[in-house]
Amino acid sequence: QVELVESGGGSGQTGGSLRLSCAASGYNFARRCMAWFRQAPGLRREGIASIDSDGNASYDDSVAGRFTISRDNAKNTLFLQMNNLDDGDSGMYYCAAGGESLCHYCRTSYCYENMVDSWGKGTLVSISS
Repeated sequence: QVELVESGGGSGQTGGSLRLSCAASGYNFARRCMAWFRQAPGLRREGIASIDSDGNASYDDSVAGRFTISRDNAKNTLFLQMNNLDDGDSGMYYCAAGGESLCHYCRTSYCYENMVDSWGKGTLVSISS
């Protein structure tokens, strides 16, 4: 059974940093596309970063240059380093797993939710000035 468990959320300040983690189990983590989605209050859930099985990363324009997605295949763990946070970064952050098509579309156009095979339950990030 696939399980994704996020951690590392919490309160932060504008300009600060947070690091999210996602512990994966129940499948071959190293061979899957992994992504982070974010849902701000009142808005739909959107993909913000993805990383394929070769370690190639892509980012939404809203986080490019500030966030870094990475993975440790030996520990079956996905990370999201978030720097220079602002109010717009507040929301629920979800870890997601999918096939390489998920990463392809994240990289070339948009992270489609229907390409996600498994979701974590999310971790809340609240940023204040």
